[in-house]
Amino acid sequence: MPTPQLNRRTFLKASGISMALPMLEAFGKVAETPPKRALFICNTLGFYSPAFYPTVAGPNYEPSEYLSLLEEHRKDFTVFSGLSHPDQGGEHACEMTWLSAARNPGRDGFHNSISVDQFTAEELGYVTRFPSLSLSSDGPMSQSYTGNGVMVPAMDRPSEVFAKLFLSGRPDEVAREKRRLSDGRSILDSLGDQRNRLLGNASPADRGQLDDYFEAIRQAERDLTEAEAWFDRPKPKVDTKAPEDILDKTDLVGRIELLFKLVPLILQTDSTRVISIVVQNNHGIPLINGVDAEHHNLSHHGRDPDRIDQLKKIERAILACFDSLLTQLNSREEAGATLIDHTLTLLGSNLGNAAAHDPRNNPILLSGGGLKHGSFSTHSPTDNTPLSNLFLRMLQETGVETDQFASSSGVIDW
Repeated sequence: MPTPQLNRRTFLKASGISMALPMLEAFGKVAETPPKRALFICNTLGFYSPAFYPTVAGPNYEPSEYLSLLEEHRKDFTVFSGLSHPDQGGEHACEMTWLSAARNPGRDGFHNSISVDQFTAEELGYVTRFPSLSLSSDGPMSQSYTGNGVMVPAMDRPSEVFAKLFLSGRPDEVAREKRRLSDGRSILDSLGDQRNRLLGNASPADRGQLDDYFEAIRQAERDLTEAEAWFDRPKPKVDTKAPEDILDKTDLVGRIELLFKLVPLILQTDSTRVISIVVQNNHGIPLINGVDAEHHNLSHHGRDPDRIDQLKKIERAILACFDSLLTQLNSREEAGATLIDHTLTLLGSNLGNAAAHDPRNNPILLSGGGLKHGSFSTHSPTDNTPLSNLFLRMLQETGVETDQFASSSGVIDW
């Protein structure tokens, strides 16, 4: 009698936990069916639209100036126009909502909602050592937000990312980290004991806030318990030297390349299945030939041909880094396919027209994941399709059982 197969995620949900369980035979032949991963990459200053979009929709489009840089991977990605989140604005405030689709960023009383990467991580749980990773080309600002609207700080030093994922600490360091987790849980337990007293003396409005607060504590306790389960498991070994950080912030290309080179290692070792990378706008004057002004200033080009030419040099360099990433994902074999076949990678921006701070018509490119690609999918430029529709498609492809995310109105298809 054949061994009955179980859905691993269903098992975890039914048991009321998200603990890291071994890949049992009952969960299927994992080696033959690697998990789907999700990678979100945002260039916060957008891409110059005339150089990004083709002029003809469908699979027979003529590559634009920018897409010609990715021509080797044409069959691995789909280009989208006419996608955005509703009710965005506030100049660059939409950076913080690109992965969450929360409405009206920058206005008084704004409170962010959970980002799609963190939503995915919560649903999948601790099936990997790290449910998600947030990375940045410069500084701790990220686009990853918890269900309570708190930003998850990004890691911007590749050497620290490498050490966190692949280098084991000394026994005393591991013991100290275990104690830290245990102490943290004890503190949370003691705070939980005060719940009833606080709620008994609180107004209805305060009770609502306290309920949110204690729910955050309960989630933190669950996270601490699940994280601790990984301490006694050895970290994966990789035949790669730890990267040396580039401290010069103006070396935008070098800093992006270091982050992108880590991605295949992270995915192939199954260290996480959800990654977000944000390319920030505060690098000063980038070290790129022919560029003598700051990236942000050039994005406000005022239709000046020289400034547009410099802006395109920067954006072409960023897309060349992305081309290299696709090449790396395509060159790593995995279960009879390659990493790109099991990785949904979204490249885009929160701004459709950075010169006007316009958050509509976001430039979007989705690659990999075993989906049919190779076309230019157009949507209305005046009545945009929710970008969350594409997020929803990615969620479902990565095994998250949901029919709604943020402002989604359905699952996007092409």
